Amino acid sequence: MPLILYTCLLCLCTSGLWAIQAEDSSAVSSTESHHRGLAPTNADFAISLYQHLVASAPDGNIFISPVSISMALAMLSLGTCGHTRTQLLQALGFNLTIMSETKIHQDFQHLHQLLQESDTSLEMAMGNALFLSHSLHPQESFLADIKRYYESEAFAADFQDWARASGQINEYINNKTQGKLVDMFSEPDSPAILILINYIFFRGTWEHPFDPESTREKNFHVNETTTVTVPTMFQSGSAKYLLDSVLPCRLVQLNFTGNGTIFLILPVQGQMDAVIAGLSRDTIQRWSDSLTQGPVDLYLPKLSISGAYDLRAVLADMGFADLFSNRANFSAITQEAPLELSKVVHKAVLQMDENNVKKVADPGVTVKQESEPVTFNFNHPFLILIFDDFTWSPLLMGKVVNPS
Repeated sequence: MPLILYTCLLCLCTSGLWAIQAEDSSAVSSTESHHRGLAPTNADFAISLYQHLVASAPDGNIFISPVSISMALAMLSLGTCGHTRTQLLQALGFNLTIMSETKIHQDFQHLHQLLQESDTSLEMAMGNALFLSHSLHPQESFLADIKRYYESEAFAADFQDWARASGQINEYINNKTQGKLVDMFSEPDSPAILILINYIFFRGTWEHPFDPESTREKNFHVNETTTVTVPTMFQSGSAKYLLDSVLPCRLVQLNFTGNGTIFLILPVQGQMDAVIAGLSRDTIQRWSDSLTQGPVDLYLPKLSISGAYDLRAVLADMGFADLFSNRANFSAITQEAPLELSKVVHKAVLQMDENNVKKVADPGVTVKQESEPVTFNFNHPFLILIFDDFTWSPLLMGKVVNPS
């Protein structure tokens, strides 16, 4: 019988940086290392998932929360057995000969706590929940494990009444995110007896807000034949930037109050595919190490974009094939009925604006410009990478093809 996994994301104005900084290893305590224990594995999975998803929809906007998806799949592994569990964890990037399953879940437990607690100035709510047919009785050991490691719960639902069941799920997500995620779950197009929901909401505030009075309607060139008009924010001041000599792109790094950083990457027109193909942990490391601080004139579209993705085909290509076949073994959830994962649906919303705060008197850092500012005009397709500084978690990866 079908099992459906939904993940939901709402990002308001953006936040986070996992830019891997070069650090003196002697200065990094074991506690600090523990903060970032999952960073390499999660980053590799995030980039691979992003590249697969972009390849499957080359002409569309893409927004995903990779750390949210990793966490949901890791939690799902607690309900699997045998080869299904091994395949799932290996496809997430874990080497089970050097890292035990218990350690994996302990690290995700720690990561979840850090993302919830490490930055009081960052609004964030993330978690998982199970909704299963009231005819099923989940294993007590499974319920205990998802509670211990992922602070997750299971709820009975009547999936014969889809309107009521979807309303129950939406109400749960709405309550957990204090009304920030509303009506994110729609009725599945196929019957289900168990649905795993993963949600994440985060809101970042620009360290230096854009002045709404500087926002103007400007052209955005979707491709060679399509141009749209979009409200475009403007900011002039000191920022970190890079004119990349390796990949055909330029980028700006902006900060948020707290542990948030965003990379805005502008490929040379027509070179988007080359930049995406060149993404890796080493690339992000190089970008972080090579940034220059200087005067920048920044033109950035004001965004409000949503999308939904069925990740089944993408995940199957990435090594999760057994999850979607009759070989799947979910007997750790329940032995009453054979379960098969029918969907992994990820829903994402991105809203990026000036940050309409009451006081916009401080538009940024004022610098004595001894040289002409470098202009970054994001008026054609670009990439967005948002990270949490403290844990190096990839909170959001996006591709903006059409901001309208």
